Amino acid sequence: MNPRKLALAAWAGLILLHLAWHGWLAPPQNGSSGLAIALTAGPLLLPLLALRRSLARALLWVGILGLFYFCHGVIAAWGEPRARGPALVEIVLCLVLIGALGWSARGYRRKPRH
Repeated sequence: MNPRKLALAAWAGLILLHLAWHGWLAPPQNGSSGLAIALTAGPLLLPLLALRRSLARALLWVGILGLFYFCHGVIAAWGEPRARGPALVEIVLCLVLIGALGWSARGYRRKPRH
């Protein structure tokens, strides 16, 4: 499979996961589901603005965000037993995302400037 397509699939999976997680799998007990979705899925939608300019730039931003979502998944899996399942899925999706982006960048060579 193409690593960029795999990264795009993991990105879409993260967005769908957060919609499901905070919408009905484990909604926040002391707050609004809408606010939780906006704060967790919202940042994952921001790279769409870069997508119209360059897929590589959008994937760079998604990869950077993926590092934060990986940390979020570890913290949620460790400290919130109710959300352990979605948090573990988040960790796996982040690992796939970051691994696919690293795999696609492996053969990348920057052209020298003249």
